[in-house]
Amino acid sequence: MREEIITSGRMNPHIDPYLEIWHWHIPLYLFLGGLAAGILFFAGLYVILGKENKYCGAVKRAPIIVPFLLVIGLVALFLDLKHKLYFWQLYTTIKIQSPMSWGAWTLMAITPLSFAWAAMHIREFFPKWDWKLPILKEIERFLHQNKLVLAWIMVILSVILGIYTGILFSAFNARPLWNTSILGPLFLTSGLSAGAAIIILFSRTHKERNNFAKIDILLISIELFIIVHMFMGFLASTEVQIDAANMFLGGPYTAPFWIFVVIIGMILPALLEVLELRKIKIPVVLPVVLVLFGSLMLRFIIAYAGQMSRWLY
Repeated sequence: MREEIITSGRMNPHIDPYLEIWHWHIPLYLFLGGLAAGILFFAGLYVILGKENKYCGAVKRAPIIVPFLLVIGLVALFLDLKHKLYFWQLYTTIKIQSPMSWGAWTLMAITPLSFAWAAMHIREFFPKWDWKLPILKEIERFLHQNKLVLAWIMVILSVILGIYTGILFSAFNARPLWNTSILGPLFLTSGLSAGAAIIILFSRTHKERNNFAKIDILLISIELFIIVHMFMGFLASTEVQIDAANMFLGGPYTAPFWIFVVIIGMILPALLEVLELRKIKIPVVLPVVLVLFGSLMLRFIIAYAGQMSRWLY
């Protein structure tokens, strides 16, 4: 671990013991959760808008990967638990003031919903698919009949899940970098951007790809605005939060954050999408991979940098 964390006396210059607890599990879980939330949000939104047949990539095709994303994310979260056999106790109570309670119950609701949504549209990938058991056919018929209701529920839960991935950090008051309410909107916007990028990959029509390229450019612009606003807030706050911001403004995380997250993960894919909209041929997968890389790096860098920032006791 890096020992050259902060040179001022207001931040602990030694290795933070929490760095030995969180490795890759939590950032990966937050990335996959945000990505799943982004995909499901657009799937539900276009059903609500009555445009599911025009945007099959968003509504029917991209959501097929969401159950896998959530399962992998939950496995990563489970691996990070210290007392793994007691995870079920999260579901014995509901605490409105607890981000972990919100996250646990949201995941409990949205995971089976994602499986149901994927099952409803499985014929997009397997046209001859047929449910053998009559009860499964009845369930499928019921889901299609109530698709609009499911879409509304999915949109609401996906927004909660996307915001929760940021609020999970901001609930740690002892970490100045995380102690800001702006992480919720930032992670939500990042998840929506990653979801839009995946939908571009699954889109069948040029119109749908262009539409989501425009959406992604807008979301990236919002992300950049939020990031600038976040640092402005830190620099106008207490000295420990100024120190936290300085980790990205000349400190050890300056190059990783601005190169991997901002330049490679936001500005470059946005420029490529602009070129694509101007009918300059760009490989579809390139901006998608860059957006996903930037979204993943955002979680990792915020997670590790946040553990290095702390109050001096």
